[in-house]
Amino acid sequence: MVSEKRITLRLDQYKPLRDIVFEGLREAIITQALKPGERLMESELAAELGVSRTPIREAIHKLELEGFVYVLPRKGAFVAEISLKDIQEIYEIRTILEGLASSLAAVRATSEEIEEMERCLLRESNLLESEDINATVAEDVNLHNAIYRAARNERLVNTLNILREQIYRMRVASTALPGRKKKSLEMHRKIVEAISERKPDLARELAEKHMRFAQEAMIEHYKRGAAYQQQNGEDRRILIP
Repeated sequence: MVSEKRITLRLDQYKPLRDIVFEGLREAIITQALKPGERLMESELAAELGVSRTPIREAIHKLELEGFVYVLPRKGAFVAEISLKDIQEIYEIRTILEGLASSLAAVRATSEEIEEMERCLLRESNLLESEDINATVAEDVNLHNAIYRAARNERLVNTLNILREQIYRMRVASTALPGRKKKSLEMHRKIVEAISERKPDLARELAEKHMRFAQEAMIEHYKRGAAYQQQNGEDRRILIP
């Protein structure tokens, strides 16, 4: 059952209600206000958000298309859990697209955009010894967004954002793995350097290497969770902490 005040709708946006509801539900899933495996009851969500069931139904359908929700016949809609197969499939695609975005940025980035990337690196460096993992993840997102903007390909950016959001629930936990923050910062620096030096092939290579490193961290975190569940006698898919 959905409890109160877990979902926030940004009603100040000039968008159709179905899009506002979709974004509110997606944000609740990403932040785990709505937990993996939780059933999404249209009537309860409609009552909580003060809307009819129609925009709820439309939002759930779109969330299903983007992999945030799965629907079982005669049982309803549930928040999707993340499996090892999900991680592998997402990173197979994301690795190629991140490489493409970085190579395009090396050709198309303005000097101002490169300066913004460097500011992101500085902020990330300042967080290296911080225990605030959420801030580190946020700065990582800021850097990748700066690269995406410099790529100047809206469809590419939209696809990358969907893929990134699908595994965001794992990002905080995997970023906290020993040595991950330092290694990620080193890789980010090399990518930005390749972009600033206008070396698209090198930028692509480094970005793909960075994604393979991120995938390895995700899989390590997943397997640790699986081992923990096995030791505690649990027989279920991994629910991301």
